Amino acid sequence: MSTGLRLALSWLTVLPVRGPDEVDRGVAGRAIAAAPIAGLLLGALATAVLWALTAAGAGALLAGLLAVGALAVATRGMHLDGLADTADGLGCYGPPERARRIMKDGGIGPFGTAALLLAVLTQAAAFAALAEAGLWAGVALAVVTGRVAAVLACVRAPAAPDTGFGALVAATQRPATAALWSAATLAAAALLPGTAPWHGPLAVAAALIAAALLTQHCVRRFEGLSGDVLGAAVETATATAAVLLTLG
Repeated sequence: MSTGLRLALSWLTVLPVRGPDEVDRGVAGRAIAAAPIAGLLLGALATAVLWALTAAGAGALLAGLLAVGALAVATRGMHLDGLADTADGLGCYGPPERARRIMKDGGIGPFGTAALLLAVLTQAAAFAALAEAGLWAGVALAVVTGRVAAVLACVRAPAAPDTGFGALVAATQRPATAALWSAATLAAAALLPGTAPWHGPLAVAAALIAAALLTQHCVRRFEGLSGDVLGAAVETATATAAVLLTLG
């Protein structure tokens, strides 16, 4: 197993995979490039939980909530935590320094609470709708799309001041890597069973654009990229893709 993939699984999942003893920007960049592979494993987990619960007779919404919960456990909740911190930072007034201090505070404010609830409930309801429509692969596709959004976020954005994770991964991705993962995800979306060939790619493209716009805004507001912003991008893209896949 490559060093980058080992680190990606160690960082992004609770799988008992040991990453390298020393991590520099080169290794961190390879880990981000491998994030969609970790997303595929996480997507398979969410799909399996959703299918097993509905097959056992659970209501679709309950199964969707528990599938989202399984994702939170499998990722240590760090993407949801990043989303909440980012929302609190965006919701504050004052200079970027104050926003970054609020994000590092460790607590959760009203904006973070609202963003967290919205993300969890939106994903749960969308997963439930996909289950009812028999679009099981759509769940995995949405989760992978979230991790592709993280790759795109690390192409050119500079690191925010005083951020450890952001300094490791910001601007580590080549445009070709981002383009390759985007194209692969769009191609997989076009083959999604039970949908028109254009439906899946449109949902994925819109989700990646939404995450990219959020990332750009956060980079301007916080003066750079941080791990929290990456988490927000992941959750935004996942929720957006899942919702759009349910339409039509």
